Amino acid sequence: MTTLAPWERAARGAMLLDPAGRLAPTIFAEMSALATSTSSINLGQGFPDEDGPVEVLEAAKKAITDGVNQYPPGRGMPILLEAVATHQERFYGLRPDPGSEVLVTAGATEALAATLLALVDAGDEVVTLEPFYDSYGAVIGLARGEHRTVALRGPDFAVDHDELRRAITDRTRVILLNDPHNPTGTVLSPETKALIVELAEQHDAVIVSDEVYEHLLFDGRAHTPIATLPGAGSRTVTISSGGKTFSTTGWKIGWLTAPAELVTQILAVKQFLTFVNGAPFQPAIAVGLGLPDSYFQGIAATLQQKRDLLSAGLTAAGFEVSHPAGSYFVVADAAPLGFDDAVDLCRRLPELAGVVGVPISAFCHPDLAAELSSRVRFAFCKRIEVLEQASAQLAALRP
Repeated sequence: MTTLAPWERAARGAMLLDPAGRLAPTIFAEMSALATSTSSINLGQGFPDEDGPVEVLEAAKKAITDGVNQYPPGRGMPILLEAVATHQERFYGLRPDPGSEVLVTAGATEALAATLLALVDAGDEVVTLEPFYDSYGAVIGLARGEHRTVALRGPDFAVDHDELRRAITDRTRVILLNDPHNPTGTVLSPETKALIVELAEQHDAVIVSDEVYEHLLFDGRAHTPIATLPGAGSRTVTISSGGKTFSTTGWKIGWLTAPAELVTQILAVKQFLTFVNGAPFQPAIAVGLGLPDSYFQGIAATLQQKRDLLSAGLTAAGFEVSHPAGSYFVVADAAPLGFDDAVDLCRRLPELAGVVGVPISAFCHPDLAAELSSRVRFAFCKRIEVLEQASAQLAALRP
């Protein structure tokens, strides 16, 4: 059995190992490079190909021109701290103290990393849903925690409550959620959220809720943060960012809200990661958080249209397609087309159809990866004409 160095163990949740046990690029990097080298349509990586609202872009330009180009305060610029607090109250009835219960981070990924590194000690268990966003496994490894998962199964990728009860024990330090969920697009039911809070209280665990797709729900759904449930607020860290909501993924402006004592612990770690970031982008995201309701309703409606367009194209091509309730992604099963190995299919897809996707197995530990081996994640956060072209090219797969 190959013995891995600590840094290799930490990274294994986000990196693939080659046959010699050496670190190799992730499947995400491989697929994006493949899209570039073959001039294929990249539906693998979850970033929009359109700019965000002009008000937000202009606010960033103005901040740069006005000289907002040096280190911002460690917790974040007051204008953004206040905007996050006001946003939470406006949409969810929560009112964190902007001076002590809000922290600005370098995207949601840094918020997750700082939180887990602050709260998890060697041997502590962290429970996530599976498939899981790839950085979860890596950061749990960096924190020397033990990663436990609850599989999402069935056509709706639902949580089995008995499995959830078995996974969360007195050794559980953190219950890490992603709602709406990447990569499946599922939204946790009220019953599942209530059970998570009950188990967190029973076992004295902290809930960490990754809610970056909070405004990207479909079919009339509205997001309900788990922190709004009775008993949850005092033990929940809620994480989000401006990247998905305002199509500014490259700006890396995220934040978290939590009780003051948890924020203090997390800040103690965060200051040694990026320290601070994105000074001119912070007031710009504050402008975005204050946009009218019509903006937030509009982005969800537009993305739902794109979901439906790509889903129809994948179905016409012969895939069996899930029906995501939120996020940027749809999961398509290639087994009806005769492809049982999605990793192999994704590497061949540029040649077969001029399109790139990502195998769901890249988000799983080996057991569930085998169970979901024929499934591919496609991103629909692209321009309508790009999705139409991708759909037309994918039709070539149908026998």
